[in-house]
Amino acid sequence: MSKKLKVLLSGGGTGGHIFPAIAIADEIKKRFPDTEFLFIGANGKMEMEKVPQAGYKIEGIDIAGIDRGNILSNLGLPFKILKSLSKSKKIIKKFAPDFAVGTGGFASGPALYEASKLGIPIFIQEQNAHAGVTNKILSKKAQAVFTAYPKVEGFPAEKIKFLGNPIRENIVSGMKDAAQAKEIIGLDKNKLTILSVGGSLGSRTLNNAWKANLDQIIDKDYQLIWQTGKLDYKDIIEETKNINSGNIQILEFIKDMVTAYSAADIIVSRAGAIAISELAVAQKPVVLVPFPFAAEDHQTKNAMNLVEKGAARMVKDSEMQEKFWNTLSEICENENVRKEMSENLKYFAKPNAAKEIVDEIFKVIK
Repeated sequence: MSKKLKVLLSGGGTGGHIFPAIAIADEIKKRFPDTEFLFIGANGKMEMEKVPQAGYKIEGIDIAGIDRGNILSNLGLPFKILKSLSKSKKIIKKFAPDFAVGTGGFASGPALYEASKLGIPIFIQEQNAHAGVTNKILSKKAQAVFTAYPKVEGFPAEKIKFLGNPIRENIVSGMKDAAQAKEIIGLDKNKLTILSVGGSLGSRTLNNAWKANLDQIIDKDYQLIWQTGKLDYKDIIEETKNINSGNIQILEFIKDMVTAYSAADIIVSRAGAIAISELAVAQKPVVLVPFPFAAEDHQTKNAMNLVEKGAARMVKDSEMQEKFWNTLSEICENENVRKEMSENLKYFAKPNAAKEIVDEIFKVIK
């Protein structure tokens, strides 16, 4: 490439928006090491910390979403939007990128809107099965919309490229043999192993479900790797201190997710976009328990895409007491069901998402 490439990226608010943007930047950097990158983020949000940690520059704008819990706090929102549009325009004019990539979150709206107004090609990466409002509006101006599901309502069908979500490289390349992974963790390689993951803060719904069913786990001689998150960890350790079973490992946080995924015969998880993309690549049978308060209930829509393909089972938060153990038992006790679910997950497994997204961008940019 004769001139130095300049790339603008914007996405934030949650790791699900930030890490795909960083993965796309990393892939471009691999190909063109002297590329100049600039991220636009929302002041006070986690991207302002995570992006510099990944080695990229970021500029912040003052933007926030609608506060549905406190209507009065939204009175200043129009002024924030106008201010963030003005600042985004200044940043973009000064930086003069060759193209812009948005991965969702508050800041990507003003950033990509102003980029498109300035005639800069824009691309969208949508992680969920249900398009966010910002991305729906921006998709009309986008060159392409990269999705993790084949159909996402709200996007022009001709612009959708079903390429998956960029995920951590070590999940793609580091999966181990299940027996070996169980031994690394200190478990019996011959026993059926369940992994429960509820995110860094944990899921009280999942934690309560395990507390209610620990006797069944012990009776069946299953092994459980139980990631509690930090909110409930101390209480759970206290409540389970009299359980004398080497089959149950209780952890606040799992650093080595690759070994945990590898050791699992079945996984129980929330249905966040990036979690599902990692689970699809791990190809382990999964019970999804969508977080019911996610924006526009997008976790349920994510889960339903897998359920409809026979790649997962779903239990709603409100139905955990009646349905969780029976749903899990059906999978635990039937090896053919587990094999079928693993096979069906391949449809959603997109281990090369970042590479293929960048390929598509450069087909347009040339």
